[in-house]
Amino acid sequence: MLQVHLNRKRRTPMIVCMAVLLLAFTGPVFASSEGGQGEAESHWTSTDTYRVMNFTVLFVGLFLLLRKPVANALGARISGIREQIRELESKKAEAEKQLAQYNEKLSQLDKEAGHIVENYIKQGEEAKARIIEEAKAAAFKLEEQAKRNIDNEFKKAKEKIQEEIVEQALAKAEEMIAGKITPDDQEKLVDEYIEKVVA
Repeated sequence: MLQVHLNRKRRTPMIVCMAVLLLAFTGPVFASSEGGQGEAESHWTSTDTYRVMNFTVLFVGLFLLLRKPVANALGARISGIREQIRELESKKAEAEKQLAQYNEKLSQLDKEAGHIVENYIKQGEEAKARIIEEAKAAAFKLEEQAKRNIDNEFKKAKEKIQEEIVEQALAKAEEMIAGKITPDDQEKLVDEYIEKVVA
């Protein structure tokens, strides 16, 4: 039923074209006039009838001969256009899909860039804290070393002063003793010392 309706739709323009062409070629025949001197009489002759019949037969023959090839060519062209439209729609869908993927990747890149910046800031803070701690530890070690050096120098100076004081005290004591000891006292001390060593 649908095919019959489509065939009718296809035939209608052809019939209209045939009628227009028929009128276009037969009109001049009806309007042609014979004789001169401005007579406007029109004469229809048998030659005109044969011309119209020949044209009609030629037109119908051409129509019958070219109907299928033209219809096939038009059908093939319509099929090609439909196929191109389908391909373009599939390409459009693929392009939209790729665009959505690229947009998603761009949003992911923004997020990743944020994470990378956060990581660098975090690593920078950690490095800063580590450097500060290392600097504090180094300063503490230097301070402890300086304290030890100062204590050692102080001890050395104290020992040196004590040695000098002892030496001076001994020298003074020797002077005092030398001034107060008599030769008899010296002999007595030597004898006591010998007894202690022998004992």
